[in-house]
Amino acid sequence: MTPPATSSVGMHAQCHTCNLVVSIPSDSVSSLGCPRCRAPVHHRKPNSLSRTWALLVAAMICYVPANLYPIMKVTSLGSSQADTILSGVIFLAVHGMWPLAAIVFIASVVVPVLKILSLLALTVSVERGSQWRPRERARLYRIVEAVGRWSMVDVYVVTILVALVHLGSLASVDAEIGAFFFGAVVVLTMFAAQNFDPRLIWDQLVSVEGEEEEVDGG
Repeated sequence: MTPPATSSVGMHAQCHTCNLVVSIPSDSVSSLGCPRCRAPVHHRKPNSLSRTWALLVAAMICYVPANLYPIMKVTSLGSSQADTILSGVIFLAVHGMWPLAAIVFIASVVVPVLKILSLLALTVSVERGSQWRPRERARLYRIVEAVGRWSMVDVYVVTILVALVHLGSLASVDAEIGAFFFGAVVVLTMFAAQNFDPRLIWDQLVSVEGEEEEVDGG
């Protein structure tokens, strides 16, 4: 979903639900309703930074047990083996399935970590009023929002195997507690990206330009 693009002093805002551009009076302090879908329309997402921080902290907490606890238990001919994300990657690599191991490692380890670090960097830069490379930071946000959902590869694989492999004592696959925490990490980071308002990246530049114009005019 394309985030609304408007300055804090602008007279228009884009609906987050249907993307309709809505005119907002300059003296309006409360949110208005979108005339098309009736969703609330704001110049900026309410409490964007505090919500993003809360979701990121929750995601980081869940990420620890997601890697420590098994994500899947495979029972074959009476013997059972429980694997975490990293042990599963190692198992695939040892058995010569390097492409699959690389996909699982990138989707389940690299992407979540980079997404959390990127959102942390964006949130801290906005809170500190940074003017460093706003265009690149906005592009980073769009990349994070686009690729975050692909971290669900492990969860999809476990779900499919649990549903398909039911051979009694011969073979079975069971989801473990690690899958729950990993799914929580993915969902929490997706919500964190949705709650972060990228327009805040540009607000500091707008305020600085306004101050410079006042100085020049004075």
